[in-house]
Order: sequence, then structure tokens, then C-alpha cells
Amino acid sequence: MKLMRIGEPGHEKPALFDNKGKIRDLSGHVADIAGSAISPEGLARIAVLDPESLPELQPSRIGACVAGTAKFICIGLNYSDHAAETGATVPPEPIIFMKATSAIVGPNDDVVIPRGSVKTDWEVELGVVIGKTAKYVSEADAMDYVAGYCLTNDVSERAFQSERSGQWTKGKSCDTFGPIGPWLVTKDEIPDPQNLGMWLTVNGEKMQDGSTKTMVYGVRYLVSYLSQFMSLHPGDIISTGTPPGVGLGMKPQRFLKAGEVVELGIEGLGTQRQTFVADV
Repeated sequence: MKLMRIGEPGHEKPALFDNKGKIRDLSGHVADIAGSAISPEGLARIAVLDPESLPELQPSRIGACVAGTAKFICIGLNYSDHAAETGATVPPEPIIFMKATSAIVGPNDDVVIPRGSVKTDWEVELGVVIGKTAKYVSEADAMDYVAGYCLTNDVSERAFQSERSGQWTKGKSCDTFGPIGPWLVTKDEIPDPQNLGMWLTVNGEKMQDGSTKTMVYGVRYLVSYLSQFMSLHPGDIISTGTPPGVGLGMKPQRFLKAGEVVELGIEGLGTQRQTFVADV
């Protein structure tokens, strides 16, 4: 299934994107795409619904594909070819940092370049959405805790991230720096998350053209690994890293300016389109 949220910020309705490309209203069956609705039992209840029986919603703003996210966990340098382009070595264990949940926006919302930014960058990433509480989970059982996947753009301000003291979080958490969606695609539709093509363009020019098969630490490993240090809860998102082609790794480096348009996609997970605007 492809689950989504439709409507203006704060007023999104839960919805199903059906096989005919129509958006179906789920609000008569679930309060939101969140919590128990994305548990194995909740997804099973949605799966037996006849899409034709659900009211059709007219296309409008697409919101973030999951609500109630308590943790937006990101993995750094998780693609061997991306680590190489930035001059870094692949870490012996996953690099973990947090992106503030206040950064989350819809997949096609404007992204605001923060005041003082000179190095706003892009990163197409595979997002993993947790469906039930995971704690001390084995790698063999890890997928039992995954509701599905989504497309994420881990927008980053590199000067804030790396050139000022402290940790990466402040370069990753600016308002609007976390577009997710358009859909939460349930895991049954993505049999192998480690073999998905992914791409990103800036003003129509291809910048990233990679695959999740070059991921160092795969989805199963990451869910298990993170659950050893913290409980993962329904709606939590793990953004699993990016392939090469970011502005930071270019020679000369290339960063985003107001008015530029970024488009990105992952096989089976849809596409996003953001216009970058100046903070006023």
C-alpha cells in the first residue's frame, strides 16, 4: 500500500493512493497515518478495505507521509562512494545524528534557506518508518518492526554542520530541512530495500544517480543496531544516508541559492520537488 496525508499543514487527512492513481480518504477508518495505524495490525486492517468504497480526495497539498514522529534519526557516511567523495573513511560503526522533528515538511513544500546560510546542500535518502516498538531487536527479526519506507531529502547546511563547533545536528535541523513522502510505502511493496535506484537533480541537472546497494550498513542492521541504544517507536524515521553527488563533494563545491529547484526520487517510493527560498 501507499499511504499519504493530504491537506494544509495541521489539517492533513490520512489517505490511500490506490492502484488507479486516485487518492482515497481513510479518515473514516484511522485518525492519522501514525501510531497504531501503522502497526502490523493497523496496516492489516487498512489492507482489507476496498479502495473503491473510500471517498475520493481531490489532489491538493501533500503533507509529510507519517505523523507523530518522535525521532528522526539519520545515518552519516553510510554509502562507501559518498564517503570517498567527501574525503572521509567509512566508519567502523554507523554514525548517528538527529534531525529535529520540527524540520519535517511535505515532499513538495518550499525549503527555506536559513539566515546566514552559505552552504545549503541536498541529499536524497531512503527513509525507514518504524511500525512497532523495537528494543534490543536481533538483525534476523528487525524487519518485523518496519512499517515501510519513504523518500527523504536530508537537506543540510554544511557550514553550520561542520565549520562551527559542536555536533552535526544544527546543520541538519533547520525548519523545512526534512521533506518526507509523498507516500509511506509498506514493506511488502519493496522486497529488497538494498537494490533501489535513487536520483536527484538541481534545476534539471542530474547531481545524484546512485543505488541503495552501495549502502554500507543495510536496513536490517540499522534497525537492530539502533534498538540496542534506544527504543524505536511507531512513526520514528531512520534516514539511511546518501549516495555521491552532493554539493559538498563537487570541485568546485556547489550549494543552493534561492529560486533553485530540487527534484528527487527513489524507485518505488515516488518523487519530490522543492523550491528553495530565502528566509524573510
